[in-house]
Amino acid sequence: MTDDSKPKPKFAPPIAVPKIPEGEKVDFDDIHRKRQEKDLTELQSLIEAHFIQRKKDEEELIALVNRIEKRRAERAEQQRVRAELEKERQTRVAEEKERKEQEEARKKQDEDAKKKKALTNMTQQYGGVQQRDGKKGAKKQTEREKKRKILAERRKALIIDHLNEDKLKEKANELWQWLLTLEAEKFDLTETLKRQKYDINLLLARVQDHQSAKGRGKAKGRVR
Repeated sequence: MTDDSKPKPKFAPPIAVPKIPEGEKVDFDDIHRKRQEKDLTELQSLIEAHFIQRKKDEEELIALVNRIEKRRAERAEQQRVRAELEKERQTRVAEEKERKEQEEARKKQDEDAKKKKALTNMTQQYGGVQQRDGKKGAKKQTEREKKRKILAERRKALIIDHLNEDKLKEKANELWQWLLTLEAEKFDLTETLKRQKYDINLLLARVQDHQSAKGRGKAKGRVR
């Protein structure tokens, strides 16, 4: 391989090594000058490479800053879209709530109107009920007899003389369960009766208030 085929340095041109002629005087100043030129050439190459790398780093930094700004803008846009969607969702929820409240209010008005109509009919029939008070005594007596008959049918004969201890325990458990069932039925009937009495009293009070207000309106009309 010749000297021309060898790879040359990228930043410094090749400098031939000075040959010292035999029998001649050595010029050290020339050698020193050439060494300085070589060092200067290498320094300039290093400075040039430094600025090239610096420019590349600055370009990469600018690209990074641009990517960060772009990502920040995309994130802000996503947050804005989410906020708008959440606002629309809350609006739909509020509208649905208002619609349900209006529907419930309408149903309540319809129920109140039905109850008022039923109470009006009850009030109109009140006079006829008073006339049947004499018949209620006999009817109550009949109801008492029916209750006695039902109680007599539901009362179980307690025959335990022939039972042993295990059978007596089974019988006691059976009677206990039956008692619990009766107590539950009694509780349900009592609560139903209380609720019916409450509803009747409430409806009667509304009818009376309605009739009183209607009467006051008629009286004002007569004064005019």
